[in-house]
Amino acid sequence: METAEADVETVVDELTLEEKIQLVHGAVDPDGTATGYLPGVDRLGIPELRLADGPLGVRVNGAPATLFPASIALAATFDPNLAREQGAAMGREANARDQDALLGPGLNLIRVPHCGRNFEYYSEDPVLTAAFAGAAVEGIQSADVIATPKHYVANNQETHRASVNVSVSERALRECYLPGFKAAVDAGAGSVMTAYNSVNDSFMSENRPLVTDVLKGEWGFDGYVVSDWFGAVSTVESANGGLDLEMPGVTRDELWEMFDLEPPEDDDDAVFGETADVSDGMPDMTNTGNFGGPLREAVERGDVPHARLDDMVTRILRQMERIGVLGGGRAAAPPEDDGHRELAETIAARGTVLLENDGTLPLADDADVAVIGPGVEEISTGGGSSEMDALHEAPTATGIDARATGSVTVERGVPPIEKVSFFGGDNEGDDQRPDPTLDDAVSAAADADVAVVVVEDAAAEAVDRDDLTLPGGQDELVEDVTAVNDNTVVVVQSSGPVELPWRDDVSAVLESWYPGQADGDALAAVLFGDADPSGRLPVTFANEEDYPVTDDATFPGIDGEVQYDENLLVGYRYFDATEADPVYPFGYGLSYAAFEYRGAELVDERRVEVTVENVSDRAGREVVQAYVRPSNASDDRPVRELGGFEAVSIPAGETVTVDVDLDDLAFSEYDETAGWTALEGPFTIEIGRSARDVEFELTL
Repeated sequence: METAEADVETVVDELTLEEKIQLVHGAVDPDGTATGYLPGVDRLGIPELRLADGPLGVRVNGAPATLFPASIALAATFDPNLAREQGAAMGREANARDQDALLGPGLNLIRVPHCGRNFEYYSEDPVLTAAFAGAAVEGIQSADVIATPKHYVANNQETHRASVNVSVSERALRECYLPGFKAAVDAGAGSVMTAYNSVNDSFMSENRPLVTDVLKGEWGFDGYVVSDWFGAVSTVESANGGLDLEMPGVTRDELWEMFDLEPPEDDDDAVFGETADVSDGMPDMTNTGNFGGPLREAVERGDVPHARLDDMVTRILRQMERIGVLGGGRAAAPPEDDGHRELAETIAARGTVLLENDGTLPLADDADVAVIGPGVEEISTGGGSSEMDALHEAPTATGIDARATGSVTVERGVPPIEKVSFFGGDNEGDDQRPDPTLDDAVSAAADADVAVVVVEDAAAEAVDRDDLTLPGGQDELVEDVTAVNDNTVVVVQSSGPVELPWRDDVSAVLESWYPGQADGDALAAVLFGDADPSGRLPVTFANEEDYPVTDDATFPGIDGEVQYDENLLVGYRYFDATEADPVYPFGYGLSYAAFEYRGAELVDERRVEVTVENVSDRAGREVVQAYVRPSNASDDRPVRELGGFEAVSIPAGETVTVDVDLDDLAFSEYDETAGWTALEGPFTIEIGRSARDVEFELTL
């Protein structure tokens, strides 16, 4: 619905100063359901506004919702239409739970593989990220719910995230880290959340060049800018810098009470729940109330203009008007879980990446299977503010057992992997099962036709991984199972890249990320061939020492500052520039089907037509990728950049023609003096199956 701007301005004119202040900072939700709550103004008919965590699903206290796969799994589908569908589903569920804004999608670029929150983000590539950003925002807001892309900007690590200063060039910001947010704004995002960190010596909550000048000015963003929780570090500087809404606006103890949590006995031991030990990555929770009394006094003194406060309130009410909560024009809440369960399973299966396969997969229906791994009896997801209660749960072992017609034995092999939970998590002391043993797992594997070993990492908000190795003796578990069963399939459930030292010794490797509530059902569909593993890597997999950010200055930083010395060379761009060989390149993934590229031609300067044949006897999905390689670019430009992609389903034996649109970003560069400029041609357009697998080259 279109904003009735005049009506909003009339309401703002009628508000008292105290009422305006009440509308720009959070308060305690009397219903105890929202992550963030904004009280209304009864006198003028302004209703409450509730904000819910939402990267992977709608987290509402006491109201389970669909737990979708991690965002990185969604991006692995290379299908933005699925992001639009998921966004719409989450929007409908938020609406049904009386929530008005979703705190997502997460759009930070995957700069370092260690980042504990990579699973909430899409990719190391800005074009792929931007495509999913726009689609997700469109989907969420189609349900009359405000989308809140986050964390603006350069929140690419969790270590000291609330205090670290990111030293990054304007060029890298423009070409790498900002395009996803620009796409979200272009799609109509109603809100943007600022990051905790500083960028070039200014906290993002008060960063006028990036918030006011770029976001609101250059891009024309007319929504409201909200702080991350306890992330508004000042009053005057934040308000004048462009921040519109402070969250949560309550004390730490009030927040614990809202979430129905017991405060930890020792503040050094935990942040939210007793299993969280993430103090290095958490904000100062005494930092609250900046937009309450202090803002009122700043306005009265003239340090913050009355017009700026009016603008803050107007931006918030404008979005309330747009979704229909201001004036009562909001659509009725939809039926519960209307196809969302099936959508979650589809995304989990389609995002699964087949990394290795010697022909063992897909499995025969009647194969006797040993399902082995520390977490096979639970669904796999990450920790932090995206934790939530799922409407349905299909653990790995349950899904495989339901699908198989042969025998299924289950052994954990090693103890549960210790994970970080913001909200307490399960009490391991309640587990009455006998301790798992490696011997039992090996014995089960030896007696089975196929051993499926499911390994996992343990990533969470507010803490980065120390390294890329699998924790808890899982590498040894894989090696010992492989020694007794030649048909060993390893399923990796991870937040991003991990090291796979046994990959040449096993029969097949699947990367299924954090698959959410449909974990077992989706995995079983892929293992038995009901679904093609059509995912492609949205990040480069490499050995830890081969990534570009390996010294302390570039990650996690020295003396509170991290240097983005790699500039534009993030992810596959770095490996191209150094001619280093990744373990698995960006865009890589196998299929149960077989495809041959028959031809490619330029339709115009921004579109390529590609002909692909499925030469196998089974249907499959292919992801056609186009990379742009400039011939006259400066030495510090990437060798190639993703220009476009298209995921397509191809029936057995059939040939399809695919149109791939090329993004302007791949043909432009940002000059810190002249601004955006077009690169000079000619360009080589590389058509292929990954950043390292080129089938055709065209000259533009």
